[in-house]
Parts: sequence; C-alpha cells; structure tokens
Amino acid sequence: MARKLAPDKWLFAATIGLALFGVVMVYSASALMAEKDNGSQYYYVLKQGVWVAIGFVVLLLTMQFNYQQLKSRRVVYGLLLVTTIALISVFAFSSSNGAHRWIKLRVFSVQPSELSKLALTIFLAYFLEKRAGEEGDFWRTFVPCGIVTCWLAGLIILEPDLGTALMLMLIFSVVIYTAGARVLHLAMAAAPALLGLAGLLIFVPWRLKRLITFLDPWADPQGGGFQVVQSLIAVGSGGPNGLGFAQGKQKMLFLPFAHSDFIFAVVGEELGLVGSLAVVAVFALFLWRGIRTALLAPDRFGMLLSLGIVTSIVAQALFNISVVLSLVPTKGIPLPFISYGGSSLVPTLAAVGILLNVSQHASGSLDSGLLESVRNKARERRRVQLSTGGTPTPTRF
Repeated sequence: MARKLAPDKWLFAATIGLALFGVVMVYSASALMAEKDNGSQYYYVLKQGVWVAIGFVVLLLTMQFNYQQLKSRRVVYGLLLVTTIALISVFAFSSSNGAHRWIKLRVFSVQPSELSKLALTIFLAYFLEKRAGEEGDFWRTFVPCGIVTCWLAGLIILEPDLGTALMLMLIFSVVIYTAGARVLHLAMAAAPALLGLAGLLIFVPWRLKRLITFLDPWADPQGGGFQVVQSLIAVGSGGPNGLGFAQGKQKMLFLPFAHSDFIFAVVGEELGLVGSLAVVAVFALFLWRGIRTALLAPDRFGMLLSLGIVTSIVAQALFNISVVLSLVPTKGIPLPFISYGGSSLVPTLAAVGILLNVSQHASGSLDSGLLESVRNKARERRRVQLSTGGTPTPTRF
C-alpha cells in the first residue's frame, strides 16, 4: 500500500462546486412552485441544503477510513443483501407516478436503486480482484458477475426503472472489460440483453409510446411530447448567454420536474450555452481526475472500484443531459449533484468520498510517469496470472 497522501484537490473541488451549484439552481427552478404549493419559495431549496450538508458529512467520513476495509466478504455480501432486501421492500409501499421506487419513511424517503450502483461496483471490484488471472474464465468469473448484475437489474426493472437498470449493465460492462474479460463473452451476453431491452421497449405500451414520442415530440406537443418540447424551448430560449439567473420562463409551471430531472433545461435557459458548457466541462474534469485516480490506485481493487464509481456518475450525467436535449427517449433519472433530492445526492457523495479515499493512496504521479505506472501494473498482473497457472491476458486501462 502506498503512503497516504492528500486527496485529489481537483476532484474534490469539482464535486463541491457541482453540489453547491445544484443548491442555487434548485432555488431558481423551484421557487415559484414552492410558493404555490407550500407557501414559501424556499421550501425546496432549504430541504436541498439539508441534504447537501448531510452529503458533505458522509463524503468527509468516507474519505477518512481506508477503502481497503471494503475489501471484506462480510462487507461486500452484506451490502448486496441489504440492497436486495431494500429493493424488494419498495413493493410494500405505495407507488409514486405508477412506480414502486421508494421506501417511504415518516421524515424522508429512500430510493434503494441508487444504493445498488455502489453495491454492485464494490462487489465487482472485490470479486474480480479475487479472480486475478482468471478474467477470461467464462464460468468462474464472467457468469457470477453477470448473475449478480442481472439480479439487481431485474429487481429494479420490476419497479419499473429501466434507466437505472441500464446504468448497472454499463457499470458491469466497463469494469469487467477493464479487468480483462474476453470480448467474445461480452458479445455473448450483449445479444440476449439487447433482445430483452427491445422486448421491454416494444411490448410495454407506455414505453413504446414514449419511444414513438421521442422520434417526433412535436407531433403531440400538448400530450406525450409536452415535457420534451418544453425542455427544448427552454434550452433554445437561453441562446449563447442565457436570460439571466432566475429569469427563466419555462419553469413557471410549463416544464414538469424543472427542479429535478429537467434542471439542466433551466441551466440552459438561464445561463445559456456558456453556462451549460461550463457544467459539462466540470463533469469532464470529474471524469479526468476520476480516471487518473483509477490509473494510480495502488491495487487492483482500488482501480476497479474507482472506475466503477466514475462510470456510474459520469454516465448518468450524460444520460440526463441527453434526455433534456432529446437525444435519447425521456427517462426519469436525476443529474448527479445538481438535481433536487437526497436519495440520489447522498449515495453519490458517499461514492465520491470513497473515490477521494483511493486518491489518497496513489502509487505514483501522472506528471512524472503515467506510462511506467501502467507498465508496472501490467507486469505485476502477469506475474500473478503465471503463478496461479492462468493464461496471461492484457490489462486494460
């Protein structure tokens, strides 16, 4: 284990900046609705502020303990068990907008599907480290990882929540491919997965309708295409420089979920192309520093864990932004750090805390020799594979 260093300051700054920016934008996007529904324009922003404060505490706590403590059978499988129980428990509570996604407590609600992303990432990093040298073994390595992923994704699909289930599949694909799984095995898994996805889109009426609406939202601007149309109007109205903070019009009860899933449309309207690109740039910074942390992790577990966390956060951000811009069909998935709600924010900040924890144990410096660091990792892995009698496979970074 490399000596403990200071956490990645750029990664930390990007996270804090996005979360605080989210508080500001939640106020702008929700003030009118909060005044109308709850009698105070500060109703949602105050709640978001509390969640951000809780999330920052959780982030700082997860930065302090050694991430190696997660590399325990009890922790890994215990977390999977808790996640499974929570995902099943949602069906005991009343539905919201036709879906059972929440465990509704008296003070707050919990969305277990958000926890599933971190649980799966920790499991994959733990299991694939245990299988070093056997990454190409279909039955001993690929199938067990696939079964756990499909189990969690299947429970989430039943809620129904296809978007988060796809995020789990993406995390699985990126992490196991990076670990050294064969492309043939991924292709074999992709074929039935794509067939299943096509079935979920075509044979579920409301999903098929959403898909048709995506192809031409302007065909029904007051019905199925209303949300997308209002989002595009908001983004288009912003122009290069935006209308100014809190000056947006679409949030005035035109754009549904303006402070949650479609908050990026408010950013586009009020801060324009410049503000929107600035948000994308910060996520790009987060991606760069996150991948850097993975490359410099002192062990295989830390590398795969970091990569899974970065994938889950950045991919979700890209998906949310793509929905707002009508690049993919509409799906209720929040913009990490920025959208309103603690069920997504707190687990995400906890995951970033783990990522920052890994960055404190970096084994080298990109500025002084990334190539040599990668070569050393590859040599070490080949030695492990040969000593265990496995067939050396290339490490992917």
